[in-house]
Amino acid sequence: MIDWLQHSTPGLLTLAVVSIAVLLLLIIKFKVEPFIALIVVALLVALLAGVPVETLVGSAQKASDSLLEKGFGSILGHIAAIIGLGTLLGAILEASGGAQVLMDKLMNSFGEKKAPVAIGLAGLIFGVPVFFDIGIFVLAPLVYVAAKRSGKSIVLFAMPLLAGLSVMHAFMPPHPGPVAAAGLLGVSLGWIIIMGLAVAIPSWFVGGILYSYWIGNRLIVPVPEEMLAAAEAARRDDDGREPPSLGLVLSIIGLPLVLILAGTFGSILLAKGSSLYSVATFFGTPAVALTISVLLAFWLLGFRRGMTREKVAELSAASLKPVAMILLVVGAGGFFGAVLAATGIGKTLATELSGIGLPVIALAYVISCVIRIAQGSATVAIVTTAGIVAPTLADLNYSQPQLALVVMAIASGSIIASHVNDGGFWIVSRYFGLSVKETLQSWTIVETILSVVGFVVAALLSLVV
Repeated sequence: MIDWLQHSTPGLLTLAVVSIAVLLLLIIKFKVEPFIALIVVALLVALLAGVPVETLVGSAQKASDSLLEKGFGSILGHIAAIIGLGTLLGAILEASGGAQVLMDKLMNSFGEKKAPVAIGLAGLIFGVPVFFDIGIFVLAPLVYVAAKRSGKSIVLFAMPLLAGLSVMHAFMPPHPGPVAAAGLLGVSLGWIIIMGLAVAIPSWFVGGILYSYWIGNRLIVPVPEEMLAAAEAARRDDDGREPPSLGLVLSIIGLPLVLILAGTFGSILLAKGSSLYSVATFFGTPAVALTISVLLAFWLLGFRRGMTREKVAELSAASLKPVAMILLVVGAGGFFGAVLAATGIGKTLATELSGIGLPVIALAYVISCVIRIAQGSATVAIVTTAGIVAPTLADLNYSQPQLALVVMAIASGSIIASHVNDGGFWIVSRYFGLSVKETLQSWTIVETILSVVGFVVAALLSLVV
């Protein structure tokens, strides 16, 4: 039996299927933290597949070459600084009042009739540096006020905002999902930014504007009075500082993206070894680009506007707390992927899946969808799927743009059909006063549209790059 598991194609496929089933069972049925479940399943799979203990965990004298430490370290070394710096950038933008400035300008530009589009654009722009749930906490009061003034359903205003935040969180660095997938598949973040924008904007327009207008005019949900009271209280608690200028807010958000893109295209267009090449490579390194942007944000949005060092330190510490669990999940996912590759399971699974006749980009999307729907976490869906498809991609000699589009397909699958096992589902329901049925009719379908359109755009682009 053991020999069959370790050396036959059916045995290795059985290990693959059982490992994913056990992973989902631990997370869904027994409520085990995803990062613990990933470590446990990866260890069991490695042992059953015959990986020597020394190879798997090293020895008491030396563990640095072990599969466990390499699996964790290779991905965390790539993403930890990026996610941490991106989180700090979002925190200082939020605390400085940048969201209010952005929303006010967009609302004035678009007018009351097109307020949902303005709110959606605010979500799209502010969603670049800010986590999905933080974006809701900051911008939801503005949605309450806009919905109350118009006398229309809160759904009409909430869904464009949520769609904007969601597509940025799914497709764009420095958010954990796309950064983790890029690290696992070896893709430059410059190409992730390019393909992320190409996929996110049409997805947001179809799901966040067209469908949101349709459902918002049919699903009538008034703004709860307690939400309006909370929004007014938040306004009264404002510290009275002058808000930053819109140009400054947009510059802080856009600077790291521009630097990363300059580094990506500099490596293609400039002569290797030249001074310009070195400059573009240095400043275009994601960790360097984000460090520059964070330091500028701390100075221009914080210290220069009267924020004390103690306040900045408190803000930084509070914003980084949620990052720990994200990094643990991604690291454990990297270990799981390393085990699948080392045991030959990943390659065997990839070979069999390829025999179905679907392109790799479609397989990646389907696998991500299944894992997302089953257990609810987009991050778990991304890192698990990336680990499964990585062995296939290693043999296909895909270009960077093609790999970036596979990442987009995985990210698209990771947001499909948000329902009751997804924490985001309950945040949306609570913050906008929607019943479970109303949340399913609006938010769940919006997420599914974003997912499907995102995949379709990525698949079409893969035919021409």
